[in-house]
Amino acid sequence: MNLIIRLLVTAIVAYLLTWILPGVQFSGFGGAIIFSIVLGLLNLFVKPVLNLLGLPLTIVTLGLFTLVINAIIILMADYFIDSMEVNGFLWALIFSILLSVVTSLANSMFSDKD
Repeated sequence: MNLIIRLLVTAIVAYLLTWILPGVQFSGFGGAIIFSIVLGLLNLFVKPVLNLLGLPLTIVTLGLFTLVINAIIILMADYFIDSMEVNGFLWALIFSILLSVVTSLANSMFSDKD
């Protein structure tokens, strides 16, 4: 149940961010749900490989390269999803930062305290 709530929170936050950011678009809320599923799969399978390959740059930049890896994951999700459009790397970077911050705040409100 917690996984479904987290996916819905991610989809809602991503859909609401498209109202603020003109460089990121979804064709509808269904596209945002598909995005949250694809993003979860990419974070599960691809992101650990990118983190391992980018470890030297992450160390040199004191962790800031992780933001670039997050933007790359957003661009990969854009590549796989037809109902999503990201207008470049900068928009993917801004979207990934805002999505991470707002989603973590929202998940902390809805998480079980047990």
